[in-house]
Amino acid sequence: MNKKQVWIGFILFILISITSAQDLIVEEVNECIDQQEQLDIMMKTMQTLKKIRGVRKVVTARLTPEGDGAKVKRSIGTQALDYMDPFLMLDEFFVSKPAGFPNHPHRGFETITYMLDGAFEHQDNKGHKGIIKSGDLQWMTAGRGVIHSEMPQGDGVNHGLQLWVNLAAKDKMCEPQYQELTGDQIPSAQEGKVKVKIIAGKSMGQEAKVRTRTPAYYLDFTFDPESSFDQEIPDDFSGFLYLLQGQGVFGTDDKYQEAKAGDCVVLEEQGDVVRMKNVDKENALRLVLIMGKPLKEPLARRGPFVMNTNAEIQQ
Repeated sequence: MNKKQVWIGFILFILISITSAQDLIVEEVNECIDQQEQLDIMMKTMQTLKKIRGVRKVVTARLTPEGDGAKVKRSIGTQALDYMDPFLMLDEFFVSKPAGFPNHPHRGFETITYMLDGAFEHQDNKGHKGIIKSGDLQWMTAGRGVIHSEMPQGDGVNHGLQLWVNLAAKDKMCEPQYQELTGDQIPSAQEGKVKVKIIAGKSMGQEAKVRTRTPAYYLDFTFDPESSFDQEIPDDFSGFLYLLQGQGVFGTDDKYQEAKAGDCVVLEEQGDVVRMKNVDKENALRLVLIMGKPLKEPLARRGPFVMNTNAEIQQ
């Protein structure tokens, strides 16, 4: 065999090897494509299995006198919506000096104060004192009991939300506790034209820093014009949306409900996705989505005292 034949044989060997390698790569690529297609199909199937929460009813908050000369817009804790286990009350407050909430007691539940604008000073009989400003949060577990005051500090109108969350019987007599976060300590995230602040629970891959005794979600969403978002939630949680600004559309696509600022959108009991849409072409929508695991325990309450039996209230 001469050198020319050797070289020809060597070149043929190389070409055959390259062809075999190309065939192997093509097979592997095709296999990856098939796996990705299967994954896409699985994801689409999972999405179709998600059940979107419908809307049970919409309750418009009512202006209610509270504290010393203050007025609040109350949605939960009214004749229209007395109690939504585990939520006892929701107030949107607009308070200017000298009105406020001087010394008053709490027992057996938690109060969550979220400042939207202005500032409030809190002081209690345990020696705790502090000021929460715009964007800040105070999560107070009253437990066995606390006497405190909440008075406006900012000039003009001080605006915020206060939510009351019931405690399970095992937690009602715990020691009072505070969790306080400044606005920049509250986790936030954004997807497209939708932003969220995660006060409790999780959203868009971010989790809250607050520890809740009663499992809960508390999410502050802002939607740019013509935007939407599907928030996954635990199927066994009850909850609602409260609109702070603008107007939106909620529920399933074939049975949706419109709502505006000051409305409390009560969600149905079943479903693991809450669908929220801002269909306005010019204005933003801001709302809070609040969900919690029902305690399913007896409820006895008298003003700021919330226990399981009337005998416990008398104590």
